[in-house]
Formats: sequence, C-alpha cells, structure tokens
Amino acid sequence: MASRIKQVRRALGDDGHSQRLVRTLHGRGYRFVAGVLDGTAPAPGLPAPTARPPVRYTMSDGLHIAHQVTGGGDTDIVLIPGFVSHLDIDWEDERHAHFLDRLGTLGRLIRFDKRGTGMSDRPPGVPDLETRMHDVLAVMDAAGSERAVICGYSEGGPMAMLLAATHPERVSGLSLFGTYARRTWAADYPWAQTVEERAAYTAHMVNGWDWEEDLLQRCPSGDAAMQAWWSRRIRAAATPGTIQALMDMNSLVDVRELLPRLRVPTQVVHRRDDRLFRPEEAAFIAERIPGARLVLLDGTDHLPCGQPDQLLDAIEPFIAARPSPAPHLALAAVAAPHGDGAADLMERLVTAGGTRRVAVTGAPVITFDGPATAVRAGTASVHAIAGTGLGLAIAEIRADGGPITGGRVERAILLAAHADGGELLVDQMASLLLAGSGIDLASHDVETAPGVRLPAFSVS
Repeated sequence: MASRIKQVRRALGDDGHSQRLVRTLHGRGYRFVAGVLDGTAPAPGLPAPTARPPVRYTMSDGLHIAHQVTGGGDTDIVLIPGFVSHLDIDWEDERHAHFLDRLGTLGRLIRFDKRGTGMSDRPPGVPDLETRMHDVLAVMDAAGSERAVICGYSEGGPMAMLLAATHPERVSGLSLFGTYARRTWAADYPWAQTVEERAAYTAHMVNGWDWEEDLLQRCPSGDAAMQAWWSRRIRAAATPGTIQALMDMNSLVDVRELLPRLRVPTQVVHRRDDRLFRPEEAAFIAERIPGARLVLLDGTDHLPCGQPDQLLDAIEPFIAARPSPAPHLALAAVAAPHGDGAADLMERLVTAGGTRRVAVTGAPVITFDGPATAVRAGTASVHAIAGTGLGLAIAEIRADGGPITGGRVERAILLAAHADGGELLVDQMASLLLAGSGIDLASHDVETAPGVRLPAFSVS
C-alpha cells in the first residue's frame, strides 16, 4: 500500500513531505485532500505531473560523469547498470521506464553513465573496475547521498561488490541481479565462457553490430519495439571500439576473493534460465557472501526490463528493510614503504592523491581504496626516490579510524622488506583485483622462512 501511495503522489506531483494532495492520517490510512471539480477543466492551482529531472554532471578524475536523480523518499538507491547505459534513452522503452519509475517509488533513485559510455566523458580506453568505482562515489557525493542501497545488475554487479567491500560505510544494502563473480572459465568456476568462446562472442558483437539480435539474447521476451530501442541505446552509448575495450576489460574481472569479506546485507536475484549467466553463478556468490539471500525467479530474461514487476516484487522487500549499522571492517590496499627514504616516500604517496588513511605509529603504512590506485601512485614514487621499495597487500582494516593492524598488514610490511630499490611487490589477492587495470605483473615469490614461500608479484 505504501508503495502504491508513493506512485499516486508522484503521478500527481505530490510527495510524502508536503502531502498537498494525498495526506497520511496516522492510525487511519490516507485521504485525498485536493479540491475536486466535476468536468474536464483542470482544477485551479492543481500542479502538473513533475517533469523528469535533468541530467547533471559531476567531476571524477577530471572527467564529467553524467547522473540523474528521480523518485524520492528517505532511502537512497544507486543503480549500477550493465556494460552500457544512456540516461536519456533509458526512458524511451516503456518497460524499462516502468522499471525505473517503480524503483524510484522505493526511494531516491540515483543513476549514472559510466565513464566512456552514455552521456559521460569518453577518455581513451576503458578504465578498470576500481577506477570506475570512484565515479560511483563522486556521483553519490554530488547527489548528497551518504549511504545507499547499491543495486548492480549484469556487468554492474562486480563493481557493486567492490564498492561494498571497500566502502561498506557508504552501503546500507547490496542487491545483485543477473551477475557473476568471474567472466571467464576456471576450474572452480566452470559456468563461464572459455577465453576462446569469449573472444568469438566479442568479435561477433563488434563486427556484426547487430543489436536487434543481441536484445533477444539478453531479453527473449522483447518485442520489435524493444529491439529498436536497444539498438538505438547501444549505438548512442558506445562505439565498436568502446564495446571491444569493455568486453576485453570485463573478460579479466574476477571478484571471487572479495565475496567472503563483504559485510553488508546482500540479496542475490537471478532468473533460472538466464541466457547469459547461469543460476549456479548466483548460488556461488550467495554461498560465499556471509548472510546473503539467494532468490531464483522463473524466466529467461537477463535484462531488468524483461518482466520488471516480477524482479521488483523480489527486490522491494529488501530495499524496504530497515538499514543496518555500518560495518566495522572494510577492505583496503595497504602499502608499506621500505628503505632509507621511506619517510619521503610516504610524503610523496600522500601528495600523489587517492590515499584513504595514513598510519605512522609503529611501522608506517598508508591505505588506498584499491590496488590499482596504490600501484599507480607507488610505481612513480619508488622510481623518484632512490633506494626505496614498496610492499602492497589487501587487508581488512577498521572502518572507524582505529589502528591499521592485522596479519595482512604485516604481509605488506614483509613484502616491503623484500622489495629492492625501485621495486613494488604485491600479494596474491591484490594481483587478482588488478586484472583489467593494464598493470603488468611478474611472479616474484618471497621466502619468509627456510622452505616457506609467500606468493607475490613484482610490478613491471
């Protein structure tokens, strides 16, 4: 009932705060309080339905990121789309517009076009997940959102998981739909395409450029009108070169190591006969995220605009639940300097930007959102300050500003002690999260005791 009343108010240009037309009578229900005239003439002073808000821009790494806020309410919802989107054209299909409108009745809906696609700036190449995650934070800041339910579908799922792992204080809940943890086949992830199958699939998309056919793969229930909309949306949102780069980057995505370290309430929704990703992939994710709930729906549609009400009926109770307290732990890339110029190296890293916290008590360490940011800042810094090296490990640290300690922090310090001048060593988990970043690694295991070796990698 509350959801439907929100829809009525929005259709009339009203909201739950002003209650000019539909008023809440606590303990009794709702009352329509606007004046009523008999006839076809509009009532004097009756507001027209609210026009869709304009697309706005915010800066992230010197780029303009397009975003739009619709709906309303006390809950913020951030939607991370699949591999492309277009904030304007997204509204031109009736079923997709219904999906967005109804999602906007559940809270204040914040959407954006990822850098390189849609209405956002298009720099050369396609950045990695970590870099694009910073765009989400920039958009949330621009919209005045301190904490939100993050909804990620398809290729947006891994980015949503990375955000929840590294910034749980900004995430009140994580809702995933039709997504995956790894994009290509592995022995313990056998449902994904092999590298060869993925390459053939990418070549077909880029060279065929047949998006009408592609829509029926992603949304078999789609009709001719939806096919035409999907084709128009893709062609406006990206070029063949962008699609190639996106597919290549996504082929390297692997967030399996993040799953056990997610500390926010999580729901994983998947259709049993999704043609792009198997339901076993959803089960894999849900089984490894502590406390996650798996919801399997009937149907073949991968896109949320296929049977949108079925999907939203599953998502709505999750979003409506009371937000949980912010978790105490968050993932971070912990960098430890080593060498005679370690103090100067720390200062240079801070100046380079992208740092989250600095700890100087005990062994000095500095934290970043993720390994790509840390490696890019660290590589330039160790080359600039002679005789210094850097160790980097992914660790869970206290999100409340407490001491930066723990076994994985000690691992970063240990790697730093084994780094030669001008060298940067990263641990195995960091190497997995660097996939798709364009950063080249070489195996460089470290002997921590006679006969005991710690897997590590040297940044080329």
